[in-house]
Amino acid sequence: MEDLGARLAAIAGTCPPPVPAPVAVAVFAGDHGVLAEGVSPWPVEVTAQMVANFSAGGAAINVLARQVGASVTVVDVGVAGDLSHLVGPSVSSGTGEGRGSGLLLAKVRPGTANLAEGPAMSRAEAIQALDVGARVAAELVEGGARCLVTGDMGIGNTTPSAALIAALTGEPARRVTGRGTGISEEAWETKVSVVQRALARSGAGPQDPLGALAEVGGLEIGALAGFIVGGAAGGVPVVIDGVIACAAALVAAHLVPESRGYCVAGHRSSEPGATVVLERLGLVPLLDLDLRLGEGTGACLAVPILQAAARILGEMATFDSAGVADKG
Repeated sequence: MEDLGARLAAIAGTCPPPVPAPVAVAVFAGDHGVLAEGVSPWPVEVTAQMVANFSAGGAAINVLARQVGASVTVVDVGVAGDLSHLVGPSVSSGTGEGRGSGLLLAKVRPGTANLAEGPAMSRAEAIQALDVGARVAAELVEGGARCLVTGDMGIGNTTPSAALIAALTGEPARRVTGRGTGISEEAWETKVSVVQRALARSGAGPQDPLGALAEVGGLEIGALAGFIVGGAAGGVPVVIDGVIACAAALVAAHLVPESRGYCVAGHRSSEPGATVVLERLGLVPLLDLDLRLGEGTGACLAVPILQAAARILGEMATFDSAGVADKG
């Protein structure tokens, strides 16, 4: 907790640091052409259906955001379906009493292409996705947020996350590819093979992080990377969620190395690629609850710990101020 408080002081440029509040969660949503390879048992339509659930306030992230008094903004950066019918005034108050979430339409394209067969997106589209995330972060900080939380939604997105992590770390696909929503052994072998094919096809590597993002990444991953960099530029801590956000943090750290210092690992995802990224970035997760839901849920659960660390530095008496005697 002392180390975390010191990091918050460094981020804020003052000691003791201010309590990181208000908190704003941003959930970036996108679909994936790699779903055609059978990497997930869930159909593509679930992404749009879950975005509707976020907007209605019924998802896990809505519940946990209300618990910690955070606002939730959902961003369509690459959902395959049309979500314009969900757009309306935000009904999330940011005080823990709101029902749902504001939805922003910032679609770069309606889902990525199949990364096993060709580039997931163009470099220009990858840059667009990065810009979407950076813009959302800047707007939230300008609106008063003093802590940002990463969230994601996209059926099949653990596959591009694994591919990106493998590409940028050099780790083998088998070490960084997990079971996502709990797929069978046979389906996992298929998933590993897909990641291996994508890496062999693309030649993506750490020497060109933008190219890796375009070749084997996802639109929501790119937006999250931009969001992390945008939060760092705004001088606020960014709480990283699970393996999708970890992949984005890795991209962000390759593009803007200074952004790593603003990242706080909310939890250790059960996906193996997340642990690889946390080790590479030198981030110690605040929680380890075997979570795999995504949406920003693990990061949101960690927010009270982050705030407690700031309060300890700001409010806890030292031995001298409390009149505690020295050691004998």
